[in-house]
Amino acid sequence: MRIIILGPTASGKTELSIQLAEDLETSIISADSRQCFSMMDIGTAKPSKQELTRVRHFNISNLSLDGDDSAIKFNRRAEVWENEILSNSEHVIYVGGSTLHLTGLIQPFSDIPDSDPKNIAVLNQRIEDEGIESLFELLKSIDPEYIPKMDGMNRQRIIRALDVWMQTGKPFSSFHNNDKLKPDEDSIVFGLQHPREKLYARINKRVDLMIQAGLENEVEQILDSGFSPDLQALQTVGYREVIAHRNGEFDRKTMIEKIKTNTRRYAKRQLTWFRRWEFIHWLDADKMTTKELMEKIQSTL
Repeated sequence: MRIIILGPTASGKTELSIQLAEDLETSIISADSRQCFSMMDIGTAKPSKQELTRVRHFNISNLSLDGDDSAIKFNRRAEVWENEILSNSEHVIYVGGSTLHLTGLIQPFSDIPDSDPKNIAVLNQRIEDEGIESLFELLKSIDPEYIPKMDGMNRQRIIRALDVWMQTGKPFSSFHNNDKLKPDEDSIVFGLQHPREKLYARINKRVDLMIQAGLENEVEQILDSGFSPDLQALQTVGYREVIAHRNGEFDRKTMIEKIKTNTRRYAKRQLTWFRRWEFIHWLDADKMTTKELMEKIQSTL
């Protein structure tokens, strides 16, 4: 049985999934588009070293920061890991909030072509010549349905969507119709929810804890290691604001407020996406203890 635990950022997925995996004697695959990159630990809220010793995790720090990744590549990796896990356990647990990764788990992108290096080169050059806004406007004209599903003006996703369109003549959104998704009989999806104001308070607290844990030092270490601040992986909420502050665009207090604001906006987009999925078994994580959540999940299996 495939168990998928999703929810907006800061909803409490990590601890619940670890305790559930311990109970079910299984492993966890992270369905997060950034936790797969090494060195990005604090800002992606990776499980701690102690948590990673409790349960075996997959898709954590397995790629270099300058590595190329996508929802399709994630799903190919996950298929191999899932088969390995299910050879020794009755269940496999997926945890995350990355909408395209989760969409691909429920409805594999089997008919989407691999990226075309020539198209990618052309599109990247156009960005250098005309700016990302030019490609964003092009994508908006050919695939308006996909625009609300992106994480802002995401360079990687814009290029990928246009590459698919250039190869097939079809809009990228047509390959994963969000309204027709339905898990197979061997999958069950649980979602963690909180009242909006309480979720936002959790997000604000998480950001404060990330700053205290050394997010700024983490970014410094990444850049001191020679990685470009323009890498797609670093265009992530938390990292891009720290880099902008480092470049003198605003002061530290403003940086922290921007991280909180942009994280709340990201959570809102996640919830907008998830609420279209009628098959989610929503759990009131604000009123239930971790033990009660686990009992509810296991009673539904």
